[in-house]
Amino acid sequence: MNTNSNSRRNFIKKAAAGTLAAVSIPQILSASMPKDKIKEISLKKDQVILFQGDSITDSGRNKEDEGFNTARILGSGYPLLSGAALLNKYAALTLKIYNRGISGNKVYQLAERWDPDCLDLKPDVLSILIGVNDIWHKLNGTYNGTPDIYRNDYNALLERTLKALPNVKLIICEPFGVRGVKAVDDKWYPEFYEYQKIARDTARKFKATFIPYQSIFDEAQKKAPGSYWTGDGVHPTLAGAQLMAKAWMKAIA
Repeated sequence: MNTNSNSRRNFIKKAAAGTLAAVSIPQILSASMPKDKIKEISLKKDQVILFQGDSITDSGRNKEDEGFNTARILGSGYPLLSGAALLNKYAALTLKIYNRGISGNKVYQLAERWDPDCLDLKPDVLSILIGVNDIWHKLNGTYNGTPDIYRNDYNALLERTLKALPNVKLIICEPFGVRGVKAVDDKWYPEFYEYQKIARDTARKFKATFIPYQSIFDEAQKKAPGSYWTGDGVHPTLAGAQLMAKAWMKAIA
């Protein structure tokens, strides 16, 4: 009798834990990015979607392959998971999904390669996640950047983009850090908050959809420790990449 009772209790505990795991990401997203605050984008047939940014977006993609819609070119992070979800959900639209993130990039480095890696692709939806290296490389002594430089460079990049592609739909992703996990320490703050505010303000100025990744990762840490979501405070684990992808998909109607 005791053995059966213990087995039943263990089964219930495991079932409850499984249920919690299954609903944790939806709970995180509903708490950190209410649907009525997300500007959704409707997709149309044959549209091009481009992910741009630094190593978080790059996520180990094969840069010798300039194609689209394959794991080789989308990498192993949130662009791959978002792309897979898009292609599954909107199979009839024959979308083309590209990833042109490059590890280590700051805003000015996006600008240096913007013609071949963005404008020439003529994206209908352009998603940008940039800003972590603009402060991280300053802290490690390899870049002399400031929040004002970040703002001015970002604004100039988007003005250039809209001049060439006036109908492009913009998604601006908030640069984020998980404080206390390896690379992200107290030296990042309070200056990093300025970069995040600039990203929010830039999204508002250019009428872009904004993905509040910092709020999302803050909320996620109520479910599991920061090291579960990111290995070094910046680069997401598989769980973190899925969290990012699920949040990104909230921007698509």
